[in-house]
Amino acid sequence: MSALTLASAAEDATALAAAEAHHARLAAELAGRVALLLTAADRDPLAAESLRAGLVTFCDRDLLPHAAAEETVLYPAAYRLPAARLLIEALVAEHRCLTALTDALRSASGPAAAADARALQVLYEEHAAKENGLLLSLLAMAPDVSLAALLAEADDRLGTLDGPHAAGHGVNGHRGAGHEDDHGVGHDAGHGAGQDHRHDAGQHAGNRVGAKEEAP
Repeated sequence: MSALTLASAAEDATALAAAEAHHARLAAELAGRVALLLTAADRDPLAAESLRAGLVTFCDRDLLPHAAAEETVLYPAAYRLPAARLLIEALVAEHRCLTALTDALRSASGPAAAADARALQVLYEEHAAKENGLLLSLLAMAPDVSLAALLAEADDRLGTLDGPHAAGHGVNGHRGAGHEDDHGVGHDAGHGAGQDHRHDAGQHAGNRVGAKEEAP
């Protein structure tokens, strides 16, 4: 089914396509870096070490901040939809795993680094597929949610992307359903992934999910 069929508004269809394209770019760069590391691991330990360090830098600079922005903006909006609550809890748990694998790569070497890198790639590809096929589609279909505005807010908060959701910036002049509850899922994630305490991002987000379940 096309984005135009799924989305409740044309601008959300455009934003959905842009978000999927950004996920594809992240997955492609991750896959390329992992492939180089796996090749070097058996042939050139010095090159493998450099590639491992580069992979960690990519995760810290791009992958984990992207995850933190999703938890801060997109996940709270989706969590308000009853059909998405279990999905959000699963996605938050996967963010924790992505962070844990990145942390493991910081000190890993040899076969262990190769195994962690491959696990990171597989997990991210599966995670992005869920976000594309389930999370983004649910938000795009919701008539009271502006996916375009949510993605614009996520980019504004992140401040380091190169405009992957540029098509959704400023659409309709409002921020969408995720704006009013800054204390929802992953409120502290922006202070975790991509900063000194990035390993705490998933834990904070998971705690926020539980808090929303108990709220009246």
